[in-house]
Amino acid sequence: MTTARSRLTPEREVELFDAVLALLREVGYSALTMDAVAARTRSSKATLYRQWGSKPQLVATALQRCPPHGDIDIDTGSLRGDFHALLSHSDDAQMKQDSELIRGLFQAVHEDRDLYEALQERFIGPEISRLTEVVDRAVARGEVRSDNPARELAAHMLLGAFFTREIIDDQFPDREFLTRYIDSVVLPALEA
Repeated sequence: MTTARSRLTPEREVELFDAVLALLREVGYSALTMDAVAARTRSSKATLYRQWGSKPQLVATALQRCPPHGDIDIDTGSLRGDFHALLSHSDDAQMKQDSELIRGLFQAVHEDRDLYEALQERFIGPEISRLTEVVDRAVARGEVRSDNPARELAAHMLLGAFFTREIIDDQFPDREFLTRYIDSVVLPALEA
């Protein structure tokens, strides 16, 4: 879906997206309404619909514009270094918030096809592309075999850590846990 060109300042967009993400954490996707976003951000619901067209598009855009590692291009020269560098751009508080968002959106994507498609287009697809680039560079350096079947499962392994940590240990996945997980599970599965 094509959205209208934004007439909002970049600062106003960040404020609006921060409010969307805060509401998602507080009430979840199903209870999030355009009315609530408009009230929280002192904007009109008509403006929100004119800018983003729908709640799924607004949520997906908020996630796309406010990821934990933004537009940072990471290339440390090693797969381990790249994964650790990706982690270094989020602190434990941010990871807890990210975990809450993932948990809140998990059920919603199964119930709302428009949300699923918007997230795939604006957030999940670009994040998987970024991860694929990291792994492809490792293949080019000889760290990962090109025929390693774990290559196509890297995103699944990493996202799985967010869910399993809370289910098994009743804790959010902090940097210490994710570092151990990458070093003990992801890298051994990928490395040549």
